[in-house]
Order: sequence, then C-alpha cells, then structure tokens
Amino acid sequence: MEYILMIIAAIFVNNIVLSQFLGICPFLGVSKKIDTAAGMGMAVAFVMLIATVVTYPIYYYVLEPNGLAFMQTIVYILVIAALVQMVEIILKKSVPSLYAALGVFLPLITTNCTILGVAINVINFDYDLLQSVVYAVATALGFTLAMVLFAGIREQLAIANVPKGMQGTPIALITAGLLAMAFMGFSGIA
Repeated sequence: MEYILMIIAAIFVNNIVLSQFLGICPFLGVSKKIDTAAGMGMAVAFVMLIATVVTYPIYYYVLEPNGLAFMQTIVYILVIAALVQMVEIILKKSVPSLYAALGVFLPLITTNCTILGVAINVINFDYDLLQSVVYAVATALGFTLAMVLFAGIREQLAIANVPKGMQGTPIALITAGLLAMAFMGFSGIA
C-alpha cells in the first residue's frame, strides 16, 4: 500500500512540474506537440531512473562515509550530464526523428532540475533503493503526464480562436496555471 500511495502522490498530488515547479523550461518549451512532449518525457524518465540508481550508491557509499555529503549537488550534476550525453548518442543513432524533434532541449536535460530534484529528494526523504526507484519512475510518469496533457491542450489552442494579445506564451502560461490548479484537486488523496 505504501508504494501505491507513493506512486499516486508523485504522479498527481506532488507532481514535479505542477506542484513543485521543477522542469518548467522543458514543460513550456517542448510542449507544442504531443509526440515531442511524450518523447521528452520518455527521455527524462530514462535519465531520471538511471540517475537515481547511479546517484543513490554514490551518496551512501562514497560521499556520506567520506564526509563529502556537501558535494552532493556538484557530483549529481556531473553524473546527470554524463548520462544525458549517453542518451543523446543513443537517440541520435536509434531514433533520429526524435533526436531532431527534441533539438536544443535534449542537451537541456543535463540541467533539467526535475532529474536533479528527484536525485536529491530521494536522499532527503530517506528512501531505500527500491523506494527510490519507485519514486523516480512515478515522478517521471507525472512529468510525462503533465507534458502530454499540456501539449494536447496547446495543440487545441493553436487552432482555437484566441484573441491576438493572448496568443502564444500568454495563453500557454494561463493554461499551465489552470492545469496546476486542476492537479491541486488531488491534494487530499495521499
């Protein structure tokens, strides 16, 4: 039951984008098309899972025992950057269309604060490795859900009769705010 509550909380209640406001850059920048948003979500999910699995033992077996816990953020950023480079190489060779669609936003996964935030949250919440993996996967699903929902709404807004002064970024920000408010409705669940 604990894992089910953790999953529901990470996806809906404490959504990394809509409640914690981490990952706003890709949320706004890559959410114009559903397929691009889903691809970005999957790339972030992969990196988030691998980063959590790699950074967890680094913290508990290298940083903390040697009194270097203060280096956590710097070390995590370096690990995440290396993982993103690996994902970029794999996407470029295996899925060139997704690689081209993500464009400049793929290297931005390196500095995507959702990945760093999850890696740090796992330590702050004192999760064990299994809980960390469940939390990372659920948070990635929540990130992807928010991205895909927002992209679907933005695709509809592109063909809607929006007043000229509200087209583009203004209506996107208002929509993001409304989506965040909608997710607040889940706050009593977990």
